[in-house]
Amino acid sequence: MAAGTRPSDIRLDSPFSVGGLTIPNRILLAPMSGVTDLPFRRRAISAGIGLAPAEMVASGELQRDRAESLRRIKGQGSALRAVQLVGRDAETMGIAARRLADEGIQIIDINMGCPAKKVTGGACGAALMTEPDRALRIVEHVRFSAGTAQVSVKMRLGWNHDQLNAAALARRFADAGVSMITVHGRTREQRYAGRADIDAIAGVRQAVPEIAFVANGDVTSRCEALRMLHRTGADAVMIGRAHYGQPYLAAHLLENGLAPGPSILFDYIAEHYEDMLIEYGSQRGRRHARKHLGWYLDRLRPHTDAALRQSILTAQEPEETLARLAEAFASTPMEEAA
Repeated sequence: MAAGTRPSDIRLDSPFSVGGLTIPNRILLAPMSGVTDLPFRRRAISAGIGLAPAEMVASGELQRDRAESLRRIKGQGSALRAVQLVGRDAETMGIAARRLADEGIQIIDINMGCPAKKVTGGACGAALMTEPDRALRIVEHVRFSAGTAQVSVKMRLGWNHDQLNAAALARRFADAGVSMITVHGRTREQRYAGRADIDAIAGVRQAVPEIAFVANGDVTSRCEALRMLHRTGADAVMIGRAHYGQPYLAAHLLENGLAPGPSILFDYIAEHYEDMLIEYGSQRGRRHARKHLGWYLDRLRPHTDAALRQSILTAQEPEETLARLAEAFASTPMEEAA
């Protein structure tokens, strides 16, 4: 078998290992700031996601016991607990990693891929790829402090096409004890423009054949997931923005036969909405829920009447929101388009 490829009969629902941990399948959720909170992760896991890391936590804020950071790392039942850590000071990152390990986190993922200006402007996220020695020191401190927790790194192909250093960095990180590498197939300069470069992801995989490897970028269907695994030699694929408003995407990728009707979809979304109110309180929860409800409507009910959509997103009482949402899901998408 050629390097960088996997057999065509690879099963997405088969487990794989990250260090001494077993991930139940090969569909992972990308940690996304402001999105993959506890209510969202619960939904993703119930739909079949194999691993759902918490959104990124700043190392300095965790060290200072900031309440918001502590809320972000809360677990979700019996599922594996993973948290993404962001920062640029190796010592502070190490202290934060020890705190996460003490809290029972099983996988600590170091963010070296976020392209957002508010992150890279602080020389964090993808900006660390422009400072390879600093990036390695961070990995070494986190690995030393993490105890029995596994350490992973999520990164891009490089800062831009003149600095495609993901393969070289991945090799150094693996030698430092990282158990898993995730690569998004774009540079920071690209952000989310264009298409993910599958061949470039495969090149990074070839540099670290002995550890778990995850490919990220543009996977929205079962066919694309299998193609990504086969072409890159990755152990798993990671879904990010494609999961917005598609609660059963993981089930579709795993091909487990789920074909939810309107009532099942409504119940799922209503539970997510109510979970957000519990997690954040009524007022903050309603504000937080608006983007999720908007994504659900965009994906699942794109032909919803504009006035009805607006009433769902702006209702002041949860009961009114749910009543309007039930109205939107009372018809099938084809009936809406008729």
